[in-house]
Amino acid sequence: MLVKMFRFIAIMLTALSMGVALCHLLEMPAKMTFDAALWLTLLQTLYPPAFGPIGGYMEVGAVVTTVLLTFMVRRRRPAFHWTFMAAFCMVAAHAAFWILIAPVNAAMLPLTPETVPADWMRLRDQWEYTHAARAVVQIVALGALVLSIIVETPTRASRGPLRA
Repeated sequence: MLVKMFRFIAIMLTALSMGVALCHLLEMPAKMTFDAALWLTLLQTLYPPAFGPIGGYMEVGAVVTTVLLTFMVRRRRPAFHWTFMAAFCMVAAHAAFWILIAPVNAAMLPLTPETVPADWMRLRDQWEYTHAARAVVQIVALGALVLSIIVETPTRASRGPLRA
């Protein structure tokens, strides 16, 4: 029962975290056309109050639960392999935030439209493309979690229910 509970929590948190990342990916084409002032205003007013704190908690929860779930299913091959892939993807996505996105946030959030650096497009590109990559990686993570359950699902009803 504990494994089932962790699977449910891991899938939910990964899906919620992926949803936030997917928003960034879907917004990206429009945001890449914005001038510096508009892009900076969006960065400063939309993301810090909601995306950051709420999405951050969901993502950390997804990382923790997928890593713990990987440990819990370590003897259940091939479910372990899919769960490990999900955990690896979530850890990689989270690391990408701290390595590539957080420095841009730190550089850009205190600025005003008048103080935007000349290389702001390089920073914007790093921020946008890293978010896009994180969305893809989190989609893979969610798919791997779902596959970890599918590979343990009996193909015939006569095999009976699974024991967690």
